Amino acid sequence: MAEAPPATRQPLILGEKSLGQVSRDILSLVEGGATPLWWTAFLISFTVLMIGAAAITYQIATGVGTWGLNKTVGWAFDITNFVFWIGIGHAGTLISAVLYLLRQRWRTSVNRSAEAMTLFAVLCAGLFPVIHLGRPWFAYWMAPYPNTRGSLWINFRSPLVWDFFAISTYLTISFLFWYFGMIPDLATLATRAKSRLRRRLAGFLSFGWSGSTSTWLRYETVYLLLAGLATPLVVSVHTIVSWDFATALIPGWHSTIFPPYFVTGAIFSGFAMVLTLLLIARKTMGLEDYITVRHVDAMCKILIATGGIVGFSYLIEVFTALYSGDPYEQFAVVNRAFGPYAWAYWLVIACNVVAPQLLWFKKLRHNMLVVWIISIFINVGMWFERFVIIVTSLHRDFVPSSWAMYRPTIIEIATLAGTFGLFFTCFLLFARFVPVIAISEVKGVLGPGHRHEEAGS
Repeated sequence: MAEAPPATRQPLILGEKSLGQVSRDILSLVEGGATPLWWTAFLISFTVLMIGAAAITYQIATGVGTWGLNKTVGWAFDITNFVFWIGIGHAGTLISAVLYLLRQRWRTSVNRSAEAMTLFAVLCAGLFPVIHLGRPWFAYWMAPYPNTRGSLWINFRSPLVWDFFAISTYLTISFLFWYFGMIPDLATLATRAKSRLRRRLAGFLSFGWSGSTSTWLRYETVYLLLAGLATPLVVSVHTIVSWDFATALIPGWHSTIFPPYFVTGAIFSGFAMVLTLLLIARKTMGLEDYITVRHVDAMCKILIATGGIVGFSYLIEVFTALYSGDPYEQFAVVNRAFGPYAWAYWLVIACNVVAPQLLWFKKLRHNMLVVWIISIFINVGMWFERFVIIVTSLHRDFVPSSWAMYRPTIIEIATLAGTFGLFFTCFLLFARFVPVIAISEVKGVLGPGHRHEEAGS
């Protein structure tokens, strides 16, 4: 009896696409007019953005007293949101740089959108340290410029300054990596643009890309160098953010596990947000042939790995506190699990530890609705993880007489909603005017038969 042939792996791009068809499919989303669905989503997100802008304006005019902070809980929503958005931005750099260096070909359909999400998430994150200054009009003091104050400088030992340099460096490299990767696609857009203004603008932004062999050689060399520069940022940026807490003496914060714990958690939450947005874009923009089940399956496996590390970190925190014999550390752990904010702690466990375990089942990994719902749970869980770390470590300190509860005000909630409005508004504008998938990179993962077909047509 003849043996059955081995199952072949599903191709990265479905539909037997030719090179020209790839360009037409992806650029049709940019060249076509905005759909009613796009306008509806844009108006909703822009309205939420305006609500957040009004809340920030009111807070700046009135002061940080508009927040629910008190003498015990001096950090809360603002730093929680800052760490959350910085974490969201990690997936873009990982997909673009690390997976590129590891030659993971499945990244080609998702890297452009992930890189854009990185930029928008970092913009959202950068708002909170500035707002938290109290006098944000002096935020430029943190920049290393020749000042007129003589020997008077900012306190470089302040975590606020560390965050400023981490954000500015990360934003600069991420923008360069994102923009440089778009140059070939902008040149393609310029050659196909029907509008004279769009053709000139795309031609200008593509720096006169010729597509010659020498141009491609230089492009790939620089792209590789940028990937090498961006890769350490995946580790360094959230490590610096974790030092905001790890260098303090507050029980529940000063832990050597925080740097790897924060970095892994950032990748975990970032990939969850990539799935949340791309699964919607895949369905609404008709990208099923380019963002396939194989792409989703690979990202789900990364969620399983990073989620396992995050869950292990939770156990290490508990074990370290109990084994240390330090009553303050032990109290901090017990207070998280059984104190007034216990509901938030167990919500974190349910969303970040329990929910990702469903992704072990292949049938569930290939169900787009199930994956999308799990990604939403992870996003919620990772936000509350930062909330638990910050608030439960502060609201009950060393002196019981100073214990206090924290409740966010409507201004804080509106500010958080406004950052989501900013994020989605920027992403919708990106999807409307820029190819959401890297055309040149997708063509590189097509089989040689497709190239021959295009060359002969």
